[in-house]
Amino acid sequence: MAGSAASKAVASLGGKVSAALGKARQNPRVAKGLDLGAAAYNKVRIIRIGTPVLVLACLAMITLPLPPFLLDILFSFNISVSMVVLLVAIYISKPLEFASFPSVLLITTLLRLSLNVASTRVILLHGQEGSAAAGKVIESFGNVVMGGSYTVGIIVFAILVLVNFVVITKGAGRIAEVSARFTLDAMPGKQMAIDADLNAGMIDQDEAQKRRKELTSEAGFYGSMDGASKFVKGDAIAGLIILAINIVGGMIIGVLQHDLTFSDSASIYTILSIGDGLVAQIPSLLLSVASAIIVTRKGDSNSPDMGNEVVTQLVGRPRTLFIAGGILTVMGIVPGMPHVAFLLLAAMCTGVGYAIKRSQERSKAEPKKPSPSEMPRPEMKELSWDDVSEVDVIGLEVGYRLIPLVDKNQGGELLNRVKGVRKKLSQDLGFLIPPVHIRDNLDLGPNFYRITLMGVNFGEAEVQPDRDMAINPGTVFGDIDGLKGKDPAFGLDAVWISKADNDRALGLGYTVVDCSTVIATHMSQVLSNNSASLIGQEEVQNILDLVAKTQPKLVNGLVPSVVSLGLLTHILQNLLNEGVPVRDMRTILETLVEYGPKSQDPEVLTAACRIGLRRLILQDIAGGEQTIPVITLAPELERVLHKSLETGGAEGVGIEPGLADRMQKSLFEATSNQEMAGEPAILLTSGMLRSTLSRFVKNTIPGLRVLSYQEIPDDKQIKIVSVVGNGGPGAPPQIR
Repeated sequence: MAGSAASKAVASLGGKVSAALGKARQNPRVAKGLDLGAAAYNKVRIIRIGTPVLVLACLAMITLPLPPFLLDILFSFNISVSMVVLLVAIYISKPLEFASFPSVLLITTLLRLSLNVASTRVILLHGQEGSAAAGKVIESFGNVVMGGSYTVGIIVFAILVLVNFVVITKGAGRIAEVSARFTLDAMPGKQMAIDADLNAGMIDQDEAQKRRKELTSEAGFYGSMDGASKFVKGDAIAGLIILAINIVGGMIIGVLQHDLTFSDSASIYTILSIGDGLVAQIPSLLLSVASAIIVTRKGDSNSPDMGNEVVTQLVGRPRTLFIAGGILTVMGIVPGMPHVAFLLLAAMCTGVGYAIKRSQERSKAEPKKPSPSEMPRPEMKELSWDDVSEVDVIGLEVGYRLIPLVDKNQGGELLNRVKGVRKKLSQDLGFLIPPVHIRDNLDLGPNFYRITLMGVNFGEAEVQPDRDMAINPGTVFGDIDGLKGKDPAFGLDAVWISKADNDRALGLGYTVVDCSTVIATHMSQVLSNNSASLIGQEEVQNILDLVAKTQPKLVNGLVPSVVSLGLLTHILQNLLNEGVPVRDMRTILETLVEYGPKSQDPEVLTAACRIGLRRLILQDIAGGEQTIPVITLAPELERVLHKSLETGGAEGVGIEPGLADRMQKSLFEATSNQEMAGEPAILLTSGMLRSTLSRFVKNTIPGLRVLSYQEIPDDKQIKIVSVVGNGGPGAPPQIR
């Protein structure tokens, strides 16, 4: 019952669909659209199944016997296909317009060899029936070429094979080989030219992608042509072998099995064999010529087809025709020469040259539209500020072998890594990191990159784009093969290893990162260490506008009535230069509201802001620990430093050089001890010395942070782990 109901429902639905289609077809436009759609579908279906059917038919011809009538049709079809391919090769403008030629050459060669096998079977099985046993096409070709002489037929066939094999195929194969090599060698330069045009704005992304695709197709085409020329070479050799097999085997079969005389057997099987060979070699010769024409064409899409190009370049200069006509005239009047032929050709050359000269004179006399190069050039306008290019705030320059790292179409991940670095630093520091301008630089080495800030080089290194970096964190369990190097961000020992050795390197304790991560980490380190140079008055104003949305009175009461925008920028730069993020703008602004009316000294206001941000500063250094390990200066050393500041100024230039050297060594040793113990290195000193000592250790001891006594929150305890004292002139570093 359920099945019957379902059948009725399907039948009802089918009837409704048929009725709807019939009603729709009453509209002429709808009917025309349906017919066009059906025709297009059938056409696509035929094209898709045509090539597989042809290949399967070739295989069937090798195994199944074919009647002579069908052989005639297939041989005629083979010759027609070869002629069509030759004409297409002549009329295309550039080789890539016939990019499927290597595949066509393979299929036609397979078709020809299959027909040779099928005709050989017929010749050897039914050759005793006469010269028409293998069809009219083979018989006709054999009789016409031989002219009644076996020797003439064999010689003509041998000449065709030699012309095809030695002259055309060999030359075309050599040209295809050289073109493939030169095309592959030129790919990096062409790729760089495309990227340079894209970066310069001369082309858009779609045009660049189109050119890259065309470049890849060109390299693949010439590589395929280099191998496809071997098809024709093998076909010529196979033709010679099949001819010999047909003649020798046919005569043996005719004499021994069918009791024919040697003369009759030689006559029948020679005609059939040579006719079969010619029917195969003529299409092969046509395809060889087509192959040679394609590989010798230049790859210019603006060039005309070969016929127009050859005629234009040969007879485009009337002088050459006049000279050729004169030479032919002299040869024609020499006694014993064929006067009619030479004098007729001389007249033709002279007449064609005269006609071309008259045509060129008329074209010159006619007014023509000036070309873009002949158009009057406009006067160069005066220079303006628009002609001055701004310096990129952050720049990343890469060598040409690193271009794939920034190309998303080639799987490059560097752009995403750079965006991730900008996002992380913006969240940590409290302001938006400017965009990174990435471009290629031909002056760099192919594997080098350079990081610039305001046009100044802040970092440069060499990487291996086809390898990964295995970084030695200090504790590894063995060595690994690869290219020795250094981590550009932190200077650690590293090895560039193949991607297949990643698991082994991880097992030995190495930290393995790819090339894009190496560059992104280096950029993150450079931007973090120089974050103060990334913030200017424009960025500060954007920060104020953002804070004003939630706290308008705080912002309006501070800038510019209490502190100017320039002074606020200087204070924020000081904080960033000392490694203090400015994401807590509320505390900074409230501190400036309190201390701004008392002093306009940026150093004083920076110190006040640091005290206001003391919990944030200490959290970034030591986390949430209640007891803070610190390094302090001996009281006598602090007195010496205070006295040096009084005599040498705030920059500390009054510190005696020997004392500065001993302090540096002592602080470096104390910092190393703290790092080995896994604890932060903090130098605790007075507020007057903090700024000077912070600048003193910034570049020499990066892991040491300098805090003042006022910057320790009241709820935190300190633990003195080292005391750096003054050992006197010439004394060794002293740590207690």
